[in-house]
Amino acid sequence: MSTLFVAIASMIGFVIAYHTYGRFLAKKLFALADDEPMPSVVQRDDVDFVPTDRSVVLGHHFTSIAGTGPIVGPALAVFWGWLPALLWVIFGSILVGGVHDLAALVISIRNRGESVGQAAGHLISPRAKLLFLIVLAMALSIVLAVFGLVIAIIFKLYPESVLSVWTAMPVAIVIGYFVIRRGKNLVVPCLLGLGVLYLTVYLGAYRLPLDIADVLPTGSTYATPVVVWTGLLLAYAFVASVLPVWLLLQPRDFINSLQLLVALVLLVVGLGVASFSGDADLIASAPAIASEIPADAPPIFPFLFITIACGACSGFHCMVSSGTTSKQLRVATDAQLVGYGSMLGEGMLAVLVILACCAGVGMGRLERTVVDGETVITRDSTMASSSATDGSASWRSYYRTGRTVAASAEVGAGESGDAGVQADQSGGWRKQGLDKKLGAFIDGGANFLSSIGVPLKMGVAIMAVMVACFAATTLDTATRLQRYVLSELFTSAGFTLGANKFVATGIAVTVALLIAIFAGDAPGKGGLLLWPLFGATNQLLAGLALMVAVFYLARRSRPIAFLAIPMFMMLLMPAWAMTFDLVENWWPARDWVLVCFALAVLALQFWMVLEGVMLWRREKAFRS
Repeated sequence: MSTLFVAIASMIGFVIAYHTYGRFLAKKLFALADDEPMPSVVQRDDVDFVPTDRSVVLGHHFTSIAGTGPIVGPALAVFWGWLPALLWVIFGSILVGGVHDLAALVISIRNRGESVGQAAGHLISPRAKLLFLIVLAMALSIVLAVFGLVIAIIFKLYPESVLSVWTAMPVAIVIGYFVIRRGKNLVVPCLLGLGVLYLTVYLGAYRLPLDIADVLPTGSTYATPVVVWTGLLLAYAFVASVLPVWLLLQPRDFINSLQLLVALVLLVVGLGVASFSGDADLIASAPAIASEIPADAPPIFPFLFITIACGACSGFHCMVSSGTTSKQLRVATDAQLVGYGSMLGEGMLAVLVILACCAGVGMGRLERTVVDGETVITRDSTMASSSATDGSASWRSYYRTGRTVAASAEVGAGESGDAGVQADQSGGWRKQGLDKKLGAFIDGGANFLSSIGVPLKMGVAIMAVMVACFAATTLDTATRLQRYVLSELFTSAGFTLGANKFVATGIAVTVALLIAIFAGDAPGKGGLLLWPLFGATNQLLAGLALMVAVFYLARRSRPIAFLAIPMFMMLLMPAWAMTFDLVENWWPARDWVLVCFALAVLALQFWMVLEGVMLWRREKAFRS
């Protein structure tokens, strides 16, 4: 019952927080009103600025921010134990992440839909704007490379997910053109689209698993599944970025939100049944606070706070809030639901990930075998939860050994395969077996679904499609955001051609592709090279966005403590973690790519904070 208790208590806590602290932030601190002029209406162009029903905007925003971040982060962090991860997710999303997301959204809608980086130019200084945009561009380059890689890994390991993810795109275009564009009712068409998607999940699991390795030449350096899928995904992201938001982005995200909602409901119901039956026992499955930590793992402080970014607080969210969502929001008061509410929803997703990676995994490890040419998935019941206080054998096989955990040796992590990366001095604990940690969530979730009668093979397909769809919505949104950022940078530099949406988007996806293919120690591993930087850079961005928000409130003589405390935390923790990695790992290993990137990010952060301090002192002197 411990598993169900944690899930219900977390859900109740998020609901209470939304109706108390969230309402206070929206009504009192930011004074949102229904009659405010909105950028989506005033600047409507039916390409980027499109006034949209809040249910559609909510679907877009939630699926965009809730990519694989709230899955990979908690799935990695539970190796310190499930309790620290759980506490940071719950309190972080309520007191830090939700505040950050709502503030970024409010600042943008009150500055003509500008990004937080552009608003920094008004609120702090023109130099601060330029510095913020550079940090944004660097962070988005990492996001594109990493998320493209994550989806490619999912497609390689779980070919049953491919058909459903790619089918969502033409279905979304049809709904976008015939429904959203013409202002028709969304319910029936989207339910039909949802039915099509779940039909393709079944077909992918039992009839049409699309393994691209079957058609690629063997022994090729670049024609590997991960490289090819990454290229195709970034090509899709280019198209999605330049199309009007109503044609692909909005309907795809809305349908995905429904598909993800169904998957999450099934997950919660399965969790409840497994908890009642005693099959899922959080206490027996994994340690609350781990006593054995891998030798190459860093200290829990400050690394817990950058390992779990999405799910507690993420700087990427400020880009979504002020980049695309603010241009679609029709009424200002909807910002509480879309901005603050979505962050709490992501926090709940992170809680479910923690439970799946501990209690779900503790139900037994999944194994794949091929019988008469068909893949069969079974559960190794001998590794199910026991009364051991230091974690069951199943959980330890995912988090305490170098062996593969997912379905078979063919999809192994760490030792071999396109996605496998050995631990090294460059932050290897985060890179080692990225597919292994994704597999922990997918396998644990499939175990939960099996408790309500869903076959393991179908359960794995549902969970894999859920992860890939989350990442895909983030990928196309991030590409559009990078286009905005690069256009602004090129305009500031006087390079008007670079501000063209096709040119800026082309540069964005080309840089991401080059990183993914050529930056790593082998083609397709470039995203993993930058993975150790992702959490710290992401969280530094959140701290800088909160700093902009603090100046926004100070200029209006409103209380700043509710944002200032999270700001100090999100400036300190990631800078501390990046400095630790720089001194202890990257510099001794002579990993110059990570060293240069880290020094550049830290220098930009220091410079922007200095700009803020100087402005604060000037304003304080002026007021006195």
